[in-house]
Amino acid sequence: MARVSTVRSATLRAPGAVDAAEADAPPSASRVISLPPRRAVRLPLLLSLALVGFGFVDPIRQSTPLLWSIFGAAAALTAWTAGLFLPAVGKSRVFRLEISLRKQHYLQACAQGSVLLYWGWYWPQAHEWAPLVAAQLLFAYGFDVLLAWSRQRVYQLGFGPFPVIFSINLFLWFKPEWFYLQFLMVALGFLAKQLFRWDKDGHRTHIFNPSAFTLAVFSTALLASGTTGITWGPEIAITQFYPPHIYVVLFLIGLPGQLFFGVTSMTMAAVVTTYLFSLLYFAVTGIFFFYDSYIPIAVFLGMHLLFTDPSTAPRTELGRLIFGVLYGLSTVALYALLGNAGLPTFYDKLLQVPILNLSIKLIDRAARSTALGWLDPTALGRSLAPRQRNLAYLSLWIIVFAAINAAQGVGDRHPGQWLPFWQRACAEGRPAACSFVSARLATHCGEGSGWACNEVGIRRLAVSPSNAGQSTSRARPGSDAPAASFERGCELGFAPSCDNLLRVVSGSGALDSAAPTLADYPIILRGSKNQMIALTPSGLLAAACEQGWPGTCGPDDQAGAHLTPQVRLSASARASVARRSYRNGAASALVTPP
Repeated sequence: MARVSTVRSATLRAPGAVDAAEADAPPSASRVISLPPRRAVRLPLLLSLALVGFGFVDPIRQSTPLLWSIFGAAAALTAWTAGLFLPAVGKSRVFRLEISLRKQHYLQACAQGSVLLYWGWYWPQAHEWAPLVAAQLLFAYGFDVLLAWSRQRVYQLGFGPFPVIFSINLFLWFKPEWFYLQFLMVALGFLAKQLFRWDKDGHRTHIFNPSAFTLAVFSTALLASGTTGITWGPEIAITQFYPPHIYVVLFLIGLPGQLFFGVTSMTMAAVVTTYLFSLLYFAVTGIFFFYDSYIPIAVFLGMHLLFTDPSTAPRTELGRLIFGVLYGLSTVALYALLGNAGLPTFYDKLLQVPILNLSIKLIDRAARSTALGWLDPTALGRSLAPRQRNLAYLSLWIIVFAAINAAQGVGDRHPGQWLPFWQRACAEGRPAACSFVSARLATHCGEGSGWACNEVGIRRLAVSPSNAGQSTSRARPGSDAPAASFERGCELGFAPSCDNLLRVVSGSGALDSAAPTLADYPIILRGSKNQMIALTPSGLLAAACEQGWPGTCGPDDQAGAHLTPQVRLSASARASVARRSYRNGAASALVTPP
């Protein structure tokens, strides 16, 4: 028969420490249940069986790699269960289970779950990933209970796995062929939480934020092996900007946790530091450091729901401010380092968190030193209770965020996401602007903009005139040959691209850089939010005017007068282009019939 005991504990708060004790300490009253092996074994077996059940859920059952990953994870849990409980039956060992419902866990899980739901509404793949998130949750519970009981520990049953799994899935997914690595990533996070521990303010706690630790380790391995392509990491970082008003939504979602656990100062310091750096960079260079934002949305998410675990953060108020500043500065440094090395930059908010976790005692020691005493915010409002201090920080953060938002430091309308800003910066000789324009034009060409293909061809010809006439039997948007870009633009119906194609293969005549057509604007006006622009001519011109496209502003009878007419070449017309190309000495089947 199970034995139940109630344990009550009290936590002493160090002077000057923020109100995070409840995040680290056990609940004030907790139920500890003692179970014999025959009853205790039911929990991991049920979790393993439930995990197997997900193998029969769409889309998992339709993907052989996903199916084997799910079954493999369930088999591993089952084998571990057998190895743990078969010897325990003869020894009459007792397994202890504690019901532990921590506010830190379920508030964080609610915040992260809200982000997943809102993001998935505008990027459906996130909702399609839901069964795999649920499978990871089952595996996490099974792994965590088996690890605790294997180490003769009390297993704390509550919402603990939820914030770990949600946090991992907000930043990194492995593609189906490699999904088994997702389970290894989960396992490493829980291993780090239980194995890497130290004494902090009188009680034993984990050193690392478990989700941040495993994300950093796997990110390092992916970078070292050059295998980022086996993940959806870049797509996650890009698509999290798709939902409207996403910065405001994240800000609001983060408020409850900041109020209860005293992490407002960390988020505020990180955001303000990164924003001020971006402003300074723009003032010096005339371009944006992060290209299409002052603070990328995935970084902003990390500042709210990744590095802010109160259990692995400094205790002192000044320490938490320093912690936030260091996260902001390290994000900037990693973005520059990764970008200059030609590596994916979305890792910039993931790699540094374990190092920051390791430094919290040093940060608190420095914060308590006389050298930094003049910066200590605890000198203000000493009579305030910890919860009142949290509310004061939260009020200040609301004011700061409102000011940044009003100044368009965050939001949906950042000018860096639109091409005209970068075209002007390129014309002014700003650093890296021209390469950004070329990359964006190539993307739009691949998306079906004939105007963009024409511009790509002109730019490539300017860089490498010796490859002007090189082409393939079928145009490819990604080809480096200028003629291939002109051919692609011609097939898309952009008349100047057809003329430029003939000029290139004949070797005579100046190239024509014309304005976009109405068919191009729905593509080139999308920006980083990838919004589909209204298809009415007046709506397109109004959006183009707002973004700064030349000749699109003014009265309706004048705006758009510059638009290039769109043409659609018939098969015979394209064949005629090819024959004329041959007569001018260019060997190619430049154009193929549809």
